[in-house]
Amino acid sequence: MSAHKRLLVTGASGFVGEQVRLACGPEGAFSGWEFCPAPKGWDILEIDRVMDLVAQVRPDGVLHLAAQSFVPRSFENPRETIEVNLLGTLNLLQALSAVQFKGRMVYVSSGDIYGRVADELLPVNELTPVAPRSPYAVSKVSAEHLCLQWQRSEGLDAMIARPFNHVGPGQDARFVLPALAQQVVEIERGLKPPVIDAGDIDATRDFTDVRDVVAAYAAMFASGASGQTYIIASGQERRVRHLLGAMCDIAGVSPQIKQDPAKLRPAEQRRMVADAGLLHRDTGWMPRIALENTLNDILNDARNNT
Repeated sequence: MSAHKRLLVTGASGFVGEQVRLACGPEGAFSGWEFCPAPKGWDILEIDRVMDLVAQVRPDGVLHLAAQSFVPRSFENPRETIEVNLLGTLNLLQALSAVQFKGRMVYVSSGDIYGRVADELLPVNELTPVAPRSPYAVSKVSAEHLCLQWQRSEGLDAMIARPFNHVGPGQDARFVLPALAQQVVEIERGLKPPVIDAGDIDATRDFTDVRDVVAAYAAMFASGASGQTYIIASGQERRVRHLLGAMCDIAGVSPQIKQDPAKLRPAEQRRMVADAGLLHRDTGWMPRIALENTLNDILNDARNNT
């Protein structure tokens, strides 16, 4: 790939966007791309600003990360979530059409769109029916269809990424592993009693290091198939309780675990694991970072912010 290709990244100031920035370095997964972030505070719902940004950057590729991505908030304010995630995507697509964009776009959706999946249907893959159970998931499915409609009828080279739980340093403490890590570190430093307040930590999830997820996006740009939808996942089913135990072992603490009813989400999926075989077959991508290293990095991030 030739140098100096411009990668427009929406949502660039977020957890994943920062890792994309780092990956645009000479040794990163996006080596050869120039990181062109949407400005912090930029509003994807302001069509004129979206048009101006795309016209200014004239990107060769677009990674669309910008979203309202916190599921509980989507129940509290469904209109905001649907406007940002669906109408914001429409604004971006119209702006790309206005400059006759000829590059590749990757729309970042979510594994959350599958909803509640019966154990016998696991692992999920790209052919598993979607059954969204939150306004957030509805907004993501809708934006997927919008992007693929643009691919079919407008000639846009677009693909859909469906990442499952991605974790790592820099993630918002509202999410499960950094929230637990914060408590582990507070106990480690004697800042709180050796009791961890947790939600349903006996649920299983498919966790992938955010840096591996970013490498998957780069692999899609390099060799994914236009119009295709790709799951990004580790293929490993892991119980949150076990990951919490591993962080406690790393920190050398042995706390009591107390379940907090306020942290239980309604209609929680008890088990989840996904199959990223299609992405591997088309691009060669596979996760590289051991989860133990990820957990250590999450703890170090919590230590740096405590």
